[in-house]
Amino acid sequence: MTAQQTITAEADAKPQDATMTGAEILVRALIDQGVEVIFGYPGGAVLPIYDALFAEPRLRHVLVRHEQGATHAAEGYARSTGKPGVVLVTSGPGATNAVTGIVDALMDSIPLIVITGQVATHLIGTDAFQECDTIGITRPCTKHNYLVKSVEELPRIVHEAFHIATSGRPGPVVIDMPKDVQFAAGIYKGPKEVEFAHGYHPRTKAEPSRIAEAVAMIAQARRPILYTGGGVINSGPRAAELLRKFAEMTGAPVTSTLMGLGAFPASDPKWLGMVGMHGSFESNNAMHDCDVMIAVGARFDDRVTGRLDAFAPTSRKIHIDIDASSIGKNVRTDIALVGDAGSVLEDLIAAWEARKLSMDQAAIAEWWRQIETWRARDSFRYRKDDKLIQPQHAIQRLYELTRGKDVYITTEVGQHQMWAAQFFHFDEPNRWMTSGGLGTMGYGLPAAVGVQIAHPNSLVIDIAGDASVQMTMQEMSTAIQHDLPIKIFILNNEWMGMVRQWQQLLHGERYSHSYSSSLPDFVKMADAFGCVGLRADHPDELDDKIREMISVNRPVLFDCRVTKLENCFPMIPSGKAHNEMIMAEEARDLGSIIDDAGKRLV
Repeated sequence: MTAQQTITAEADAKPQDATMTGAEILVRALIDQGVEVIFGYPGGAVLPIYDALFAEPRLRHVLVRHEQGATHAAEGYARSTGKPGVVLVTSGPGATNAVTGIVDALMDSIPLIVITGQVATHLIGTDAFQECDTIGITRPCTKHNYLVKSVEELPRIVHEAFHIATSGRPGPVVIDMPKDVQFAAGIYKGPKEVEFAHGYHPRTKAEPSRIAEAVAMIAQARRPILYTGGGVINSGPRAAELLRKFAEMTGAPVTSTLMGLGAFPASDPKWLGMVGMHGSFESNNAMHDCDVMIAVGARFDDRVTGRLDAFAPTSRKIHIDIDASSIGKNVRTDIALVGDAGSVLEDLIAAWEARKLSMDQAAIAEWWRQIETWRARDSFRYRKDDKLIQPQHAIQRLYELTRGKDVYITTEVGQHQMWAAQFFHFDEPNRWMTSGGLGTMGYGLPAAVGVQIAHPNSLVIDIAGDASVQMTMQEMSTAIQHDLPIKIFILNNEWMGMVRQWQQLLHGERYSHSYSSSLPDFVKMADAFGCVGLRADHPDELDDKIREMISVNRPVLFDCRVTKLENCFPMIPSGKAHNEMIMAEEARDLGSIIDDAGKRLV
């Protein structure tokens, strides 16, 4: 037995009422909560915790290079596993650097436990070294936050934090832990021994009477649609199975938000693709013309709805969401089903079968004939080029060459993110990790680190942009240190692509500070980090380079040189309705779209 194993065994052998330090109590609580991995960066205000970690081999600590990277890595871990991600950072700048990832997790409903160090309690408010008001700063961007004022309350706070982060609508919880509390002696209590101070018990089952109303409304529909979101994925694999069954029972087409991709198989004929600003022509038109919309775990955000007063103007809406505050927040709901997506779908299916309900098959057939005419438009069609790599072609080839493999995809934010959503297809949940609500550039690379930690034998690819990936490029060093063979597939067009696209279409072609005039040589950068660098400049070499990237069991930076001025279509301009999409062929006449939409704030 090693020295560390001896120490751990002795700690576990202690009677439950044995005295421990606050740092040891925290570590023990994390273990009892099933935590296996922590993403963190040490500093003075958390050294007692790091000292306790030194003697605990059951917790794997992943040393990142920036605290924002820690939070995004924890998000990737959480999103791909369904388990909460855990972050440990120091006080002051450690906490403030983590805020971007905390907000990102809040917007996208990702369960995180973020432990921040704090100066000693008697120094709080004195402007001590590396002090900041972490509780005040994170109050509006967490599901809940705590300042631990005594070691006696620490066990309860930790166990309660996990309950809050993972139940109901998931989200981030911050535990701000002063240094003197980490040193103080106290008694540990396990998850079943503490009594929560907050009576937080989110509703998971919808009211039976509302279930009955909902199935009756759906049975009367002639043009139904299932609008699904990340809530289906958060509910677990069973919810995705039930969604497929319900779509089969009703014959309704299915669309999804960016965060919901994979909840319904893209290979199913009933799948219409992503909805919203860069969604498919058939998806957006079906959303606009439906007569009954069943929203499952989606929150009607502005990138989906477009112009609110023109959103699905003839439809009645059924909204299923575990967060009651999301229902009716943006769009009027006819029937509200507050509960877990999986639980509500199960009850809808049971009620449907018990009442022997069925759809008007003639009406459904006519609805599908209309959908097929929209689908025939082939809205993701793009110009082929045998000399230059088109970004859409690059992702298509990446998808085709990784089919059948155990693949997880993360992305940065921008044009490449939308092309990835359009051209990389998912048949399973938890395979797609992206920043939806906050749109955080720099998310994808550290998220890939977290996914690879969770799935060490899987192929993890970050589809990146040349601008976005530079924001957290230092996390390649994390991948090297921890032997994580992540693949960073950069669509390099030398622009902040989405910014340039909007400047072209909506700001009179005034390209204000959107051109990257001094990009690094990504292949040389890969060599400097100690990973593999690859580059493709021509379509003929793309497939072989992708195969090489896949075959290498090391981190890879792939510089895929794509056409510089390609735009992402279809596109719904700000302030327009779903049936007012700009298609690629229409956009070539800029004068037709630089209208009142261009004058709006975006």
